[in-house]
Amino acid sequence: MLALKVNKVSKIYRLGEFNTSSAFQSVKALFKRNQEEILNNNRTQEAQSNLIYALQDIDFEVPQGQVLGIIGRNGAGKSTLLKVLSRVTSPSRGSIQIKGRMASLLEVGTGFHPDLTGLENIYLNGAILGMNKREIKSKLEEIVEFSGVRQYIDTPVKRYSSGMQVRLAFAVAAHLEPDIMIVDEVLAVGDADFQEKCIGKMKTVSGEGRTVLFVSHSMGTIRSLCTRGILLKNGQMAFDGSVEDCIDGYLKSAMLVGEDGSVPEGMSLLNNGMGRITKVGMFNQEGHIEKVVRFKSDLPISISFNSASYAGPILIGIQVKNVHNDKIVDYVNSYDQSSIAVEKGISELEIKLDNQFLPGKYYLDLTIALPNGEAIDSIENALEFSVSNLGATPELNYNSTVVNGYVSGKASWLMK
Repeated sequence: MLALKVNKVSKIYRLGEFNTSSAFQSVKALFKRNQEEILNNNRTQEAQSNLIYALQDIDFEVPQGQVLGIIGRNGAGKSTLLKVLSRVTSPSRGSIQIKGRMASLLEVGTGFHPDLTGLENIYLNGAILGMNKREIKSKLEEIVEFSGVRQYIDTPVKRYSSGMQVRLAFAVAAHLEPDIMIVDEVLAVGDADFQEKCIGKMKTVSGEGRTVLFVSHSMGTIRSLCTRGILLKNGQMAFDGSVEDCIDGYLKSAMLVGEDGSVPEGMSLLNNGMGRITKVGMFNQEGHIEKVVRFKSDLPISISFNSASYAGPILIGIQVKNVHNDKIVDYVNSYDQSSIAVEKGISELEIKLDNQFLPGKYYLDLTIALPNGEAIDSIENALEFSVSNLGATPELNYNSTVVNGYVSGKASWLMK
């Protein structure tokens, strides 16, 4: 039995304009839209039109009781899709069929009235879901206990911290028995213990035959919770299938650097115009990219940085992630290492990372910043590498904790 059917759904936005026109102008604009070029939602390219697809021809079905993970880079259309499914906004084209009651947790304070107390908001949310007072009252004690905000339940929620609001909102959404529960990355606001409780509750909810749609950048959470994955890219569905294949496709699609280590313009997460990273990679003596390193051998990283206007000391931040997209170790050069400085134009940087990693695949994020911490340029998944198991034995796995916790690593920072 289907809980949700999405049929060729598209959402089109007009960039740089607000809906302040008259009814006549709005109708006129609607006819004009059909004649204008509508661009794909590629945030790395300069827009050539003011009409853009936030979603384009999204088409899928969700059976009752399935836990569906929706992943993709920032700006891929995940939150827009959830808002369309939750009826916060209407699709520009296509149709959505929903069977049963739906509860959505899209952002902090979703569905709450700030001037009402936590208790009053529980009853309000229950009424919105179509429950009567007796049904809500039967679940009240479970909700309050799960949320952990019993002491503040008679306090207006506008006085709650963001974490407290998330706690109560999730408790309400999960315990008022919706047939479909939609959860965006809002759970990232909560502490680790509460996130673990939420994941356990979502597993219980799905085991009771209810449907869950879950968006997260934590691949470990997606892997442990979901039975199916959808990958969005530039507002389009790039993959729909098993969670493992979906995560693998996401990590590969997020690789921004070319096979030769070059970084195309416009691929940065953040670029303030002072300079940009132009090349990054692990190069062998012949100048070819290496993607596999021996267990316990150093990781030699080469970086080319083109400074447009800045000359002086820099900070280099490196974060290494595992295949679950969990950050496990970082490397940052100290403020007192004034030898790490750049001139205007191209500067070549050499870094040797202490290889603390167990055999497996890893991804590397790279940031160049000013001494005060202000980022000049930042690239996600700048490098993919694997540590071979050649020479690895249980006795040599001297630092296996690095794959389980986020720690600080050692590195040698050099100028060419």
